[in-house]
Amino acid sequence: MRPKLIDKLPASLRVTPNWPDSAEARAAFSWAAEAENLHGLPAGGLNLAYEAVDRHAEGHRGAHVALRLLGRDGNRREVSYGELSRLTSRFANLLRGLGVQPGARLFVLCNRGLELYLGVLGGLKAGCVVSPLFSAFGPEPLATRLRLGEGSVLLTSAALYRRKVAAIREQLPLLEHVLLYDEDGAAPEVPGTHDLQRLLAAASDACVVAPTGRDSPSLLHFTSGTTGTPKGALHVHGAALLHYVTGKYALDLHPEDIFWCTADPGWVTGTSYGILAPLLLGVTSVVDCADFDAERWYAILEREQVSVWYTAPTAIRLLMKAGAELAHGHRYPHLRFIASVGEPLNPEAVWWGQEVLGLPIHDNWWQTETGGIMLANTLALPIKPGSMGKPLPGIEAAIVRHEADGRLDILADETLGELALRQPWPGMFRAYLGQDERYRRCFAGDWYLSGDLARRDSDGYYWFIGRSDDVIKSAGHLIGPFEVESALLEHPAVAEAAVIGKPDPLVGETVKAFVSLKGDYRPSPALHDELLGHARKRLGAAVAPKELDFLPSLPRTRSGKLMRRLLKAHELGLPEGDLSTLENPT
Repeated sequence: MRPKLIDKLPASLRVTPNWPDSAEARAAFSWAAEAENLHGLPAGGLNLAYEAVDRHAEGHRGAHVALRLLGRDGNRREVSYGELSRLTSRFANLLRGLGVQPGARLFVLCNRGLELYLGVLGGLKAGCVVSPLFSAFGPEPLATRLRLGEGSVLLTSAALYRRKVAAIREQLPLLEHVLLYDEDGAAPEVPGTHDLQRLLAAASDACVVAPTGRDSPSLLHFTSGTTGTPKGALHVHGAALLHYVTGKYALDLHPEDIFWCTADPGWVTGTSYGILAPLLLGVTSVVDCADFDAERWYAILEREQVSVWYTAPTAIRLLMKAGAELAHGHRYPHLRFIASVGEPLNPEAVWWGQEVLGLPIHDNWWQTETGGIMLANTLALPIKPGSMGKPLPGIEAAIVRHEADGRLDILADETLGELALRQPWPGMFRAYLGQDERYRRCFAGDWYLSGDLARRDSDGYYWFIGRSDDVIKSAGHLIGPFEVESALLEHPAVAEAAVIGKPDPLVGETVKAFVSLKGDYRPSPALHDELLGHARKRLGAAVAPKELDFLPSLPRTRSGKLMRRLLKAHELGLPEGDLSTLENPT
């Protein structure tokens, strides 16, 4: 039986943690003191891109590598902070040359590569509101987001434009400018568009950054709801402080780290921690332009001497599925910290990291709406596998019950309730675009209501139970799907697991499980009964699944979250809702 705690011996940490996770450190923390590490604009104000790039370029880290771009074909390019500053300034200037005004909505539809960084950072320098998009989106999800966000400028590749945008261009009357580049270096010749490389070459690299302030809009991230259209969460330039602090304390980034965030930039993690946080801390980021491949990923960790790795549970499950032997074919002497986000990390995955890679995987929790990491298993904190960790410095969390009369009760330890955060904090979202009432419902007095059900234990660790609409109510029991799924994942045959509640006239709901198997296993009646028995032994008859189906794979969003409501819709014949973020919509 594995222990319930993974403790951290000082000798195993390799570096002194940025955050000691002590009562004394929490008492001494202040946002104002951390803000002294940011420069602010020369003429006053605050701009995310200036803090992330220009302040380093103007200082002693101008020659330090900001981006290490790994091409699909094996090519490798390093971009220093100085070069990134000049290139993003050119992009900002070319926008101004087209007449694009501060506040304009710039959408970035790019595969991972230099153009993505130029679009996001250069757009922020120009004062645009920037919205990164998944390059895997089809035409309709793109059209929906461009219309909702009132996009006036689009940066994309010629190939993506021809496949996905050309057919919907007439549906987007507000889209004035389309900037195209060709990924093979050729000049794109598409009527009604601009050649990005030609305009960049003609633009000046001397740029006055737009006079934004901490409350100026900066980023627009779309998050998919259960039904209906996506929600556009609007963020501000003041998020620079949150990204800086969380990169420093939750991810423990030090100046000489080699950092790799595998998240797609179309997901908020890919922007907040794939682009902004590492640049704000002046570190080198690895950017892999290829799709997931287990052998390639292990080779990158080894060859690029990655020291801090931030990835998603989906990727971890795929690596687990590929087998420990593949991981053991490489060495990772520089790797010292692994973190994961996207959905709660099952204990089995935390232990897999410890046993196969030599390091536990540190889960953390946040949402598109929070703008950055709120709860984390930090480097110095002992890990309770399956827990989200503790609130970061400057963040006050609680488990609450929101009464029908508007009253908010803060609940005792070990009590199931809704996870809430006391506002404000730097970087919290300021609006759902065009949905003011929906935005107001997210708050009760001083508290932001996350919609996630959780509990806090007596040691102050927080444990995810499920989204409020995922929790199963059976014979008076409230059953969190995560607990049941984690138990199933302990069985050696199970690669993925998801559970839903099915209506039952006697007990209200019964638990039904869906599992996909590891490569060496095949569905059979015997394995079906064995898995149900395993769950009953681990969880008890009241909580364990009563039914179980085998599936080749489980539906997930591109950010790795299980789409339980899609399984439930298929099971019960209900509407599927918004499928725009489904990992494999075909």
